[in-house]
This record gives sequence, C-alpha cells and structure tokens, in this order.
Amino acid sequence: MPASSPRPPRPAHKTELVIITGLSGSGKGTVLKALEDLGYYSVDNLPIDLIPKFAELAKNAQNIRSAALVVDIREGTALEKFPALFKRIRRQVPTKLVFLDADDSALIRRFSETRRPHPLGTGQSVAASIRRERERLEPIRALAEPIINTSKFNVHELRETIHSTFGGKRAGPSGILVHVTSFGYRHGVPPESDLVFDVRFLPNPNYIPAFKKLTGKNPSVARYIRSFPQTQEFIERISDLLVYLLPHYIEEGKSYLTISFGCTGGHHRSVMIANELRKRLGQAGYRVKETHRDIAK
Repeated sequence: MPASSPRPPRPAHKTELVIITGLSGSGKGTVLKALEDLGYYSVDNLPIDLIPKFAELAKNAQNIRSAALVVDIREGTALEKFPALFKRIRRQVPTKLVFLDADDSALIRRFSETRRPHPLGTGQSVAASIRRERERLEPIRALAEPIINTSKFNVHELRETIHSTFGGKRAGPSGILVHVTSFGYRHGVPPESDLVFDVRFLPNPNYIPAFKKLTGKNPSVARYIRSFPQTQEFIERISDLLVYLLPHYIEEGKSYLTISFGCTGGHHRSVMIANELRKRLGQAGYRVKETHRDIAK
C-alpha cells in the first residue's frame, strides 16, 4: 500500500491589527464598533502589558484575519510605554495606529451633552483635562496614520468613513467624504484642514453697507461676488483642480478630506465660494458636507 502523501502545510495568513487611540469623546467607541461590524475581532481598553500577547495570539489564530483594540488615557501612567511597544509590535504584525482627534469646543460640547465626567477626573475643568490629555497623547499621535478629526462628523458619517477606509470601498467618488468649510483668517486657520485656499483677493462685500450684516449665503451677496471675472475664473480653476486631485487621494486610501476657504471674517467671500464648491463637487458625484465655522462670529 503506497504511503500517503504528506498533507501540504496551511498557507500562512497575515493578520491585520488596528489600534485605535485618541482623545476622550472623539469617537473611539464608534470606530471600534464600526470595525467590529466589518468582521474585526474587537477588544476595548486592553491593558498595555497584554497587547503583545494579544497580537501574538491574533497572528497565530487561524480564524482571526483582522483585530482591533482601543488604547487610551484610561491606561494611566502605563500609557507612557505604548510608543516603544507599538514600534515593537508592528515589526511582528501588520499594524495600523488610528488617532481620533477633535476640536476642544466639540469635545467640551460632547461631554456636556452626555454629562459624563472626563476620565482624568472631576478635580479640574473639562477644558483643563482635555489640554492635559493632549499633552500626554502627543508622543502617540506622532506615530499615528491616519489621524481623523471627528469635530464635524456625526456618528453615521464617522462610521461610514471607517467602513470606506477599512472595508475596501474606495474605488469610486462615494468612497471619500469631502468636508468643505469656510473660515475667517482673523479667527485662525482650521487645524483639521487638508487643503486651504485664501479668497481674500476677491472684492469684499463687507464694504458695501447693504451687505455688511448679510452673509455669502444671501443671493444678493452671492451675485455680487460672482459678478467679478476673477471669481468665475477662480471657481472654474479650483473645481477642475479638485476634480483632478480627489481620485488620487482616493487611490492613496484617503477616506475624508477637509477643504477650507478663508476670507477676512468668514462671513461673505469664503461662505459663497464654499457653497459653490460644495455644489460642484456634489455634481461630480462626491459626498460633500458643507459648514461655515465663523459665519455667526
């Protein structure tokens, strides 16, 4: 009786590990749940010292292809060990570090709405706790890719962004969420901006008494700004540029892009241009969200 052939070894598989971190109130729980919906084996608040063992088990388990876990400020002083530990783990297992950020005002609002205390305690204001948390997380933030600012996202948009990033849905325009916003330079450039365009070269409606207290959303103000040839040319050129750039961002794996238009106060020119670009990109098939940061200031 011929000897049976040896069974061929099982093909090796690569387990992907995603580590979610970031500021308290930035949406880490939503991201973890979104990854779990995509089939990731998910663990929240795993102690730092157990992460290497978890990565090893996930790597060797035949039934786990993707795993995700959350590491954050709840780890206390043990968090200081994470940067070195992360560098060691990613040499053994393909690992992505996702950092969730948000503006202070958004975080303070979320804590107020949920009435939950900040993890750093109630002995100081929420604003002071956020500042302290940012300082402690900075060495981890420096290692992260991607960094996602969730200030303008609702729960559904954040979940959709994660599904697009990790679920392989990046082939077409719908695979990226474009956030178009206006702002006033006197209030500072939005820190989450990926692309910033200065529209202060356009004629300023603020110097016309009838327009001063209106905004770029007003049809009369919009018509005034649009009446100048440089406005029309700028809109055409920027529209063409963005329609050219967005597929390349999608190809690189970017699932959201923040495009900011700034004028002096953030009331007229930047508002009108942001509104127009939102329409143009929407017509090109992209998912676009429009906001105006300083319109009420």
